[in-house]
Amino acid sequence: MSESLKHGVFATPEPAQRLTIYIGESDRWRGTPLYEAIVLKARELHLAGATVLRGPMGFGAHSRIHTAKILRLSEDLPIVIEIVDTAAKIAELRPHLDQMVGGGLVTLEDVNVLIYSPPTVSGTG
Repeated sequence: MSESLKHGVFATPEPAQRLTIYIGESDRWRGTPLYEAIVLKARELHLAGATVLRGPMGFGAHSRIHTAKILRLSEDLPIVIEIVDTAAKIAELRPHLDQMVGGGLVTLEDVNVLIYSPPTVSGTG
């Protein structure tokens, strides 16, 4: 684990990478929803965190619209998974994604982490 993440906090500001994975809600990995399998693998590898976002509408490589509109219910809504960590930690996850993601889009961007720490018990707002 990188020195900056040893205590669950990035030294800030710190260069990092954001891995973004665009898939469909119906995508599976060994019988489990793919988004869940990816998040669990990221946790197993001790990455800093992952967020899964469910989109109400989108389209991908086949240009087929997926929407949550009432008259056109879809069981394959867009899913976006975002993971931010050091380049070394993201590199550990990438070979697993090569096996797991059969279709979709995966992007990688350099980012600067400004704040990363657990919330305070008393809260600020």
